[in-house]
Amino acid sequence: MIDVYEKCPVLEGSRFQLRFVENKDAKDLYQVYGDKKALPFFNSDNCHGCIFYCPKLKDVEETITYWTMEYNNKGFVRWSIMDQEVKKVIGTIELFHRESNDYFNDCGLLRLDVASDYEMQTEMLKDILSIIIEPTYRLFDCSMIATKAAPYAVDRIQALKETGFVLSEEKLVGHDGTEYRDYWVRMKN
Repeated sequence: MIDVYEKCPVLEGSRFQLRFVENKDAKDLYQVYGDKKALPFFNSDNCHGCIFYCPKLKDVEETITYWTMEYNNKGFVRWSIMDQEVKKVIGTIELFHRESNDYFNDCGLLRLDVASDYEMQTEMLKDILSIIIEPTYRLFDCSMIATKAAPYAVDRIQALKETGFVLSEEKLVGHDGTEYRDYWVRMKN
């Protein structure tokens, strides 16, 4: 089995490429994490109060340094999403294997952050999700994938439905006991 923390694979679809986040992505990612319209769609549950809004380019650079440190410590993987049509990084995907005492045990927890104009396009979100779904089960040795979509994330919810996710009634319990809702799950076939 491939160890995603030894060598992070590059994954490709027809339009999008997922590759490990790099410092050179900071300028493009500033357009995502500095975009107040994109902010409400980010999943910052259980992230020690961080909301991932980066009002300065330096904030994005520091965030990429943190993501790289977490990868090196085998905490999570953060891929940059490259739109190959416009040759620009338009967001990131974070994934990690979650062991817990709640429903979301043996779970690949997926965080998808994209620029606001991509967030409003079901087909684009579906294309991105379709690249990462199947490899997640193998790379993170999990029986389910979970990701958050707030009720107002209409296009994201439609993309999740169309890629086999269903809304869970279960709450994800954070490290401090906080309960989080609006998680969609997809079980391994």
